[in-house]
Amino acid sequence: MRGGAERDRLLTAAIAAVPVLAAAAHIVPAATWLPGPRRAWLPALAGVGRTDHVALTFDDGPDPRSTPAFLAALDELAVRATFFVLGEQVLAHRRLSHEIVRRGHELEVHGWTHDRPWRPAPVRETRRLARAAHAVAEVSGANPVWYRPPYGVLTGDRLLAARRTGLRPVLWTAWGRDWAADATAGSVTATVLADLRGGVTVLLHDTDRHAAPDCWRAALAALPRLVGACRETGLTVGPLGEHGVGHPARTARAGAG
Repeated sequence: MRGGAERDRLLTAAIAAVPVLAAAAHIVPAATWLPGPRRAWLPALAGVGRTDHVALTFDDGPDPRSTPAFLAALDELAVRATFFVLGEQVLAHRRLSHEIVRRGHELEVHGWTHDRPWRPAPVRETRRLARAAHAVAEVSGANPVWYRPPYGVLTGDRLLAARRTGLRPVLWTAWGRDWAADATAGSVTATVLADLRGGVTVLLHDTDRHAAPDCWRAALAALPRLVGACRETGLTVGPLGEHGVGHPARTARAGAG
């Protein structure tokens, strides 16, 4: 009798532990958001690449109110970059999404929407990420390689979804805090330069859809200074595809024009 009671107790304890373990599996990977540990222990996730190169990336678009201004500025600077886009925005602004690619920039996946992953939902995350990846592939004519989760929060669900979708997660090594209401060209430049060195991946935003109104203007105004600072120190600025983090080659979609 005592043996049966002990088995029942252990079974009850195991069942009670399942939600705790599920929550831990969901939350623990999100610790990669912390920049110090990420750079030290997971340099590929931090976007560390060639020591003579800086990867320039933009999140949250495309946005017809602001993205064209970034494309014009990048043309003037003769710089190509990587745009991490939201699937719903790609479908809403197909022509602009295609224009990003036409001008030589990379189109990669930022998710379907810019949501917060508070609760585990692995099936939902995989479905939505696959939908976003399909939208990007349809517009760009090539299968996307990279995935940067909204807010840089890589939960267990998002990590699993990326693996199932064939995407490689990447965050950043330097950012401009350009989403803040008090952001200026000077503050964005100073914040990026504090961590700027060969091999870094820089995060900026080409829209204010998920940030303070008009904050994108600070990032836009900072671009010439940032590119100039890189070139003065002999660093090349370009997209992730040229950064040397190491990823499989892009494959063109069948029937893509």
